[in-house]
Amino acid sequence: MVEETLRLFILRHGKSDWSTGQPDFERPLAERGRTAARKVGTWMKDQGMMPDQVISSPARRARETAESVCRTLEIAERGINFDERIYGGSIAEMLACLADHAADARQVLLVGHNPGLEELVDYLTQGQIMQPDDGKLLPTAALAALRPLTDWRSLGPRGAELLSITRPGEM
Repeated sequence: MVEETLRLFILRHGKSDWSTGQPDFERPLAERGRTAARKVGTWMKDQGMMPDQVISSPARRARETAESVCRTLEIAERGINFDERIYGGSIAEMLACLADHAADARQVLLVGHNPGLEELVDYLTQGQIMQPDDGKLLPTAALAALRPLTDWRSLGPRGAELLSITRPGEM
């Protein structure tokens, strides 16, 4: 049985700035995205959500989101594991990231992109999620909190209980 404190926080990056003309991988956060990232970090801190492992896509908007949240949580940014498998990654690749980087962690923050993150949440919590009216399970800077039912290496379908999905406007 897994300890009650095992948690997976899945965070979609903040709103990106499309006006820069940068390629997708290099697109930065918009001001709204930077504000939302700080807000997420403050909210996580207030809720006692303190990851001991942070894994992020290396794409600029995800990297900036992860770094901002870590600064707010007073977690060393140098401890973030940037893994290319999260950028456009499949469910299997994201699960492999968790297995590779989170083996000894109790609480993990995974920062990345849609549609992959929504697919991961759906896969891990099959049958537990009602689709929101706007059709966006994880809009930018939304945070899903899950309780894995097994260790990081054994996660599979229905391998986690959905605790909450919180959007920036609710924080």
